[in-house]
Amino acid sequence: MKFLDGFGEQAYALLRIVAGLLFLAHGVQKFFNFPVAFPMPLNGMMYGAGTIELVAGALIIVGLFTRPAAFIASGMAAVGYWTAHAPQGLYPIVNGGETIILYCFIFLFIATRGAGIWSVERASKK
Repeated sequence: MKFLDGFGEQAYALLRIVAGLLFLAHGVQKFFNFPVAFPMPLNGMMYGAGTIELVAGALIIVGLFTRPAAFIASGMAAVGYWTAHAPQGLYPIVNGGETIILYCFIFLFIATRGAGIWSVERASKK
């Protein structure tokens, strides 16, 4: 599709920003019960996950310390999948783990690629 040639950097920035916003929303739900209440009481692991979702999500959105934030978020998603979803069944479509697997691999990709355009990191290099 030729009409999309030349928009790779913008599409990547949108992927980074939207993935960060959605990840941040998980932390907001855990700690602030917004926009709906979190469906279970928080334990130590959930507090840790929520903290990573808030901090890493915000850093990924703005593109600051993007690589380490995305790497930590990817690892947290992997741990979340194996501890919360995999015990409920082998297949992600059965255990409800599709979203967390996508977060894991999107954030791994972002960790390898960096912030890109529309980021604090890029703006600070000028």
